Amino acid sequence: MKVAIFGQYYQNDTRPIIKDIFVFFNRNNVELVIEEKFLKILYEEKIVEKQYNTFASHTDLDKSIDILISIGGDGTILRAATFVGDSGIPILGVNAGRLGFLAKVQKENIALFLQIVLEKKYTISKRTLLTIDCYPKGADIGINFAMNEISVSRKDTTSMITIETYLNDEYLNSYWADGLIISTPTGSTGYSLSCGGPILTPEVKGLVITPIAPHNLNARPLVIPDDLEIKLKISGREEQYLVSLDSRITSVNNNSELKIKKTSFQIHMVEIPDETFLKTLRNKLLWGEDKRN
Repeated sequence: MKVAIFGQYYQNDTRPIIKDIFVFFNRNNVELVIEEKFLKILYEEKIVEKQYNTFASHTDLDKSIDILISIGGDGTILRAATFVGDSGIPILGVNAGRLGFLAKVQKENIALFLQIVLEKKYTISKRTLLTIDCYPKGADIGINFAMNEISVSRKDTTSMITIETYLNDEYLNSYWADGLIISTPTGSTGYSLSCGGPILTPEVKGLVITPIAPHNLNARPLVIPDDLEIKLKISGREEQYLVSLDSRITSVNNNSELKIKKTSFQIHMVEIPDETFLKTLRNKLLWGEDKRN
């Protein structure tokens, strides 16, 4: 078995988790490939001493990798997805963060869950991604896919922006707001949720359009089929506005046109038995804590 590892290092939280993971895989003679910046920190902190092969980008990972382990929170998994890309390598998140919906493995149960990984007794949840095109060309999008959401928002101003929105070239609405979120089902528990958007289960073939602090109060979140192309035309008082793909942000010139659609590939997330999406919802959102439930 060959496992890639990517993670974030927070001294008080992740040192024991990282040690447990390396001890388990080394004891079971699993070949490890470590993201080079993460491995450098592990050497500096004397968490590991053995020499390992490394990777630095998605081009360094091929189909010989059975699984990628992400150590951190949901943000770490979003960065791990940029290494995996369209390779189909499944990702398992070990939760060293707080409110995580993607990182399923809790630190208390690492050995149990890693044994499941070793025996390949897991299933795969395929997650929809979004991609974006900007017209005219010029914006530096970088890695052009988002697992959670693509959002547009105001820049260098307290004034709202106007976002003309079209679905398959049919006019939908002009949102007068701080911004607009186009969310996947995976991202529906993230930024969109904090702005009042609905929660979608991962298998739903839909997207969520959620305005950010809209001035027109009748502008509500909208769920649409995921096979539609979304076109946005943004205007405002400043020369540029911000476009973000998950945590990656770029500036785009005013009056540019954006086209957003589903990618041709998906990210494969590892699902551990008994750690279902609905169980995660109950635990993270404290459903059932009210005695009336």
